[in-house]
Amino acid sequence: MLVYLRLLKESFGFAMNALRSNKLRTLLSLLGVTIGIFSIIAVLAAVDSLDRKISKELSSLDKNTIYLLKFSFGPSDIPQWKREQFPNVKYTEYVYLKNAMTHTKQLGYQIFTKRESIKYESKTVSDVNIVPVSYEFIDIQGLEFEKGRFYNESEANSGTPVIVIGNDIAKSLFDESEPLGKNVRLYGQRFTVIGVLKKEGSSLGDSNDTAAFIPVNFVRRLYGDNNPNLTNVIIFKPENGVDMEEYKSEITQKLRNFRGLKAGEIDNFFINVFGGFLDLINGIISSLRLGGIFISFFSFLVGGFGVANIMFVSVKERTNLIGIQKSLGAKNRFILFQFLFEAIILCVIGGTIGLSIVWLLSILLTSLLDFEFVLSFWNILIGSGLSIIVGVISGILPAISASKLDPVEAIRTGM
Repeated sequence: MLVYLRLLKESFGFAMNALRSNKLRTLLSLLGVTIGIFSIIAVLAAVDSLDRKISKELSSLDKNTIYLLKFSFGPSDIPQWKREQFPNVKYTEYVYLKNAMTHTKQLGYQIFTKRESIKYESKTVSDVNIVPVSYEFIDIQGLEFEKGRFYNESEANSGTPVIVIGNDIAKSLFDESEPLGKNVRLYGQRFTVIGVLKKEGSSLGDSNDTAAFIPVNFVRRLYGDNNPNLTNVIIFKPENGVDMEEYKSEITQKLRNFRGLKAGEIDNFFINVFGGFLDLINGIISSLRLGGIFISFFSFLVGGFGVANIMFVSVKERTNLIGIQKSLGAKNRFILFQFLFEAIILCVIGGTIGLSIVWLLSILLTSLLDFEFVLSFWNILIGSGLSIIVGVISGILPAISASKLDPVEAIRTGM
């Protein structure tokens, strides 16, 4: 054991000596390993950070939440021309299903509409995501408030012009003054601010920080129920422990009966389970991860060739020393491990530099952007492991060639 510790120490010394005596050559070789480790770990860190962010943003939603609308969240066997003929879900269908469905914790109605501007006195916030929803939405999505409240059932049903605004909108319009009770202008009408949401930060798609929630019946009164520019959705939150297939079948049966669809006619609506949407996102993230690793692998390969090249040069330069070591009784495996350890140490140095760059970059991007980049311990472990593997692969052939040198010929070559 002591012999191998001494061997490791000597190999580290040789590696440092190679760095000192052939700085440019060694640094150019290590550059490939550094770029390779940086590329792979940067991709893994970015994808993991994105995955963590998405999971955090969607954690408030139940995987069993169901979205009923005329579009599908994923691929569909129904031709596009036929899907384009599907009708929007109606408010009357929401009312019917709310009374007819069993084992339902919450059932809400939402309209997807275009972005608008909100004004308060001389200040205007543009590109606001307007979210017309029924009063149940707060329990479905679990909105958190900094101050105020969400609108109640009476306000929602009557379409009262009240509004709940995101944190960024409140700061842009009111600065440090009290927003509750103030009147803002939207759709050319006055809306009373009754709530301000907690700061959420950037998220997948739109953030609630730049959103405004209003009663869905106000928009229905403004645009009507058959506006082709709007997309309506009914949101179901089933009770815990419900058999999802039976629950979906109940929705299908009741809506088909309400729409008067005959036997043999296809469903002209889609039942989208939120868990399936999460699976789709996870599949996309996995594809991004694999694609990034595959591309980064080539730079990693170049780095391995660079280290192998410098190790062959190192063997050639130290041929005389190898001959002397062998003549003094050094075993073949001692010479082999000496060069193998040296290759591993060089790659670990390159990998450490690559990991350090990723770490510094993650700190910089986190401070500049509203997005948390995380270099996890697992990714550090992967980077270190890959550095060792590349060291072994790139150093094994030079090490074997050094260990098989004839001592007499090696000494003669160096004279």
